[in-house]
Amino acid sequence: MSVENCLVVDDSSVVRKLGRGMLEGLGFSVEEACDGQDALEKCNLKKPDFILLDWNMPIMNGMEFLQEFRNNPDNSDVIVVFCTTENDITKIMLAMEAGANEYIMKPFDEAILKGKLIQLGVISE
Repeated sequence: MSVENCLVVDDSSVVRKLGRGMLEGLGFSVEEACDGQDALEKCNLKKPDFILLDWNMPIMNGMEFLQEFRNNPDNSDVIVVFCTTENDITKIMLAMEAGANEYIMKPFDEAILKGKLIQLGVISE
């Protein structure tokens, strides 16, 4: 699996900056989006290989983005990992059913993110 381009979607500029730093440190090219609507616009310009997606955002939340994004069959190969404070198993199940590949809980660090990427086959150990 070849993953080069990542999109970090979060309304917090701090989380976007941290996610960008971690992913760039792993060798990825990274774009940022501040909400789901911004993310859809960026995905329409350049489809990412991997999306790190926040749940709770203004304008369009992560779940709304994911449903809209997955409605396009061309996006079925994009890996989407929810990065959220939502720890309700029902919400996590809904996210997975809507097309998320995996999730990580905030706060997270590079070891957690790298572990998920290895688990998903995006990178090797």
